[in-house]
Amino acid sequence: MSTRPRNDTFLRALLRQPVDHTPVWVMRQAGRYLPEYNQTRARAGGFMDLCRSPALATEVTLQPLGRFRLDAAILFSDILTIPDAMGLGLYFAEGEGPRFERPLREEWEIRDLQAPDPQEHLGYVLEAVSEIRRALAGEVPLIGFSGSPFTLACYMIDGAGGGNFERTRAMLYSRPDLLHRVLQVNCEAVTRYLNAQIQAGAQAVMVFDTWGGLLSGPAFREFSLAYLEQVLAGLIRVQDGEVVPRVVFTKGGAQWLEGLASIGADALGLDWTCDLGLARGRVGQQVALQGNLDPAVLLSNPEEVKRQVARVLADFGHGTGHVFNLGHGVSQHTPPENVAALVEAVLELSPAYHRPLAD
Repeated sequence: MSTRPRNDTFLRALLRQPVDHTPVWVMRQAGRYLPEYNQTRARAGGFMDLCRSPALATEVTLQPLGRFRLDAAILFSDILTIPDAMGLGLYFAEGEGPRFERPLREEWEIRDLQAPDPQEHLGYVLEAVSEIRRALAGEVPLIGFSGSPFTLACYMIDGAGGGNFERTRAMLYSRPDLLHRVLQVNCEAVTRYLNAQIQAGAQAVMVFDTWGGLLSGPAFREFSLAYLEQVLAGLIRVQDGEVVPRVVFTKGGAQWLEGLASIGADALGLDWTCDLGLARGRVGQQVALQGNLDPAVLLSNPEEVKRQVARVLADFGHGTGHVFNLGHGVSQHTPPENVAALVEAVLELSPAYHRPLAD
């Protein structure tokens, strides 16, 4: 029996196969801009309580699909579950974002760092993947995800987000051996974690290299790109008879598109600062592209949202290999009706780009 979802447009586009419309989903599509999400989060008691409850994680994963005609669901979780499972003590301070109680400060801590067993330490995520997959009932595919080795290292070493990760970048130059040790452990952890998600039911996976764009070119190649390539090489390619596509998103990574296109990903996510048409010309047939509407557009009005959706579709042009998305996550201040306008505009306008060109 086929495990392919009835609407497999997203999976087909990632593999650059013919589709009848450009598939659409949005990063952070289950989040604080939705009143129903806020109600569920309040019921959970806190963000990590929500993440650690498979039932509630399933509930919020499905909420945007109840509102919008999206082509994919994405697991509700957080990229920092891996370092939390390593014992660093993840918590969320009100208004301050994620923090760690025990960031990596001593050499011995780095030497002793071990990749967690996802079944033992991240079982709540895997249970959520399985539960979400059952709840989707074969309608649309489920995306699993992880942070990249370098992005995880930034939080693990600096202890919090919200800055330029100066401790991590200082270590890169002063003790590159220690940073490589962290990255190698993270690489093993990310690979195991994503494979466990695939085995639990994820039908595509995405690696968020959110902070790779902070690096210089040589540093990016050594400390981020090389480890992304290792992760991709270690991932399960076929599960239950179906290819599992891999997406890599490096925020601020437009200058390294050619390098990113060569590491084994099926698709590259692009932020809103990148020209989508030029990017397509640069990567050719190597990879599909995902993106890249500026999330700030969703703070305007439905008419402007439709105009900007039309522009992004025109930038990519005719043919397959495009997944419509934002260039980053949905802002919590976004009116839900603007997300509805985005989805409906993609579904209305994109079929014209998938019909045969007139002679």
